[in-house]
Amino acid sequence: MNIRVFESEQEAAAACAARIAEAVTAHPSLVLGLPTGRTPLNVYRELVSLQARRRLDWSMARTFNLEEWVGLSPEEGGSFHAYMERHLFRHVNLSKERIHFLDGAAPDLAQECERYEAELMAEGGLGLVLVGVGADGHLAFNAPSDSLRARCHRAKLSRGAREANAMFFGDDASRVPLEVLTLGMGALIQSRRAMLLAFGAQKAEAVKALVEGPLTPSCPASFLQLHRDVEVWLDVPAASALAGRVQ
Repeated sequence: MNIRVFESEQEAAAACAARIAEAVTAHPSLVLGLPTGRTPLNVYRELVSLQARRRLDWSMARTFNLEEWVGLSPEEGGSFHAYMERHLFRHVNLSKERIHFLDGAAPDLAQECERYEAELMAEGGLGLVLVGVGADGHLAFNAPSDSLRARCHRAKLSRGAREANAMFFGDDASRVPLEVLTLGMGALIQSRRAMLLAFGAQKAEAVKALVEGPLTPSCPASFLQLHRDVEVWLDVPAASALAGRVQ
């Protein structure tokens, strides 16, 4: 793992965004896996700022988001599709046909997961995936468990996961959907490049587990130890439990 530690979340986000911009410039048809939630917000803000200053060309890139709420249509304000429109998509020149999303309102959710997995495989998998890690070590919505799912699937949310996402529903956890569709661990591990974000002291133990701990489904992020090319982007508090901090 290439571990990068910065004095602040903002510094880490700026450096990470610059690296993503470099990747898109070097490989215009790059297939990107993109997350939602609070953790990547500053990275998206930095990408939008870079777009405004440098006029990056996203026209040949393709994106696959990692998750979507069950029961919400793309047009609904709380959907992850709407989140991406607000924070990234409307600010860059990605064409709609190159943006791939799970449909949480699909009539057959198992079939929807199969469709999405097939679309991703048809593109050759993820060239670069950006992903945050939860305080419990989850990746996307692959939560700690006795076993992990490799393929795209429907997942029930824990109370903690719903509380963590309440900020997107007026700080009311009762409004957070009970289930989500998520890419499985297979797509994340098989990506050609992974960039993991973790900020804040509340992520320190999860970072220690993913970097130094054993491979275990009780910490899904630990399986990134098997990845061929992974960068871990941290602020100082998130790195505080590591045996040796790497700058």
